[in-house]
Amino acid sequence: MTQQATPARPAPRGRIRRVLPLLITAWLVLEIWLLVQVGSAIGGFAVVLLLLAGVLLGGWLIKRAGLKALSAAFEQSRDPKPQQAQTGTSLTVLAGLLLIVPGFLSDLLAVTLLLPPTRALWRAAGRKAAGAALRRSPLVGTDPFADAVRLQEQLRIHRPDGKIVQGEVVDPAQGPRGPETGYRPPITG
Repeated sequence: MTQQATPARPAPRGRIRRVLPLLITAWLVLEIWLLVQVGSAIGGFAVVLLLLAGVLLGGWLIKRAGLKALSAAFEQSRDPKPQQAQTGTSLTVLAGLLLIVPGFLSDLLAVTLLLPPTRALWRAAGRKAAGAALRRSPLVGTDPFADAVRLQEQLRIHRPDGKIVQGEVVDPAQGPRGPETGYRPPITG
């Protein structure tokens, strides 16, 4: 007789993966409701013009952010400096994408990504989420977001400006330990 293997249970989904479809559905329903409310107040043609203006503005923002990132990359390759200013293109591109998505809530969120005070809050929240993802998943391959953050850190290590140096920290109070830490005579040549 042969034994049949019982199918392995899939790994339990995280809380965010269980709630995300509900959040997206609620967001879409709220966007449609708001479009209908604004359309009944100012007219359907005006809403279509506003949505078209959002698409054009979003495309312009993405193009501008791409050109800014390209010029920053050329500048970095010509003259690598340890403390070059951040271009902030990722938040600008995200704002452009949100402007392209039809709806007024996404446009409002895009505006918060573009204004300097709220932009700083979004940047801080992103850093906090990246740090939490790294602490939460120590194994490579378990969390795609944490893997992307690790890859970004690895790419930062290999920058030509030498800002980050790979190495090992040795506590000077304890000193290195092991078979090769005993007395070594000086090398004479």
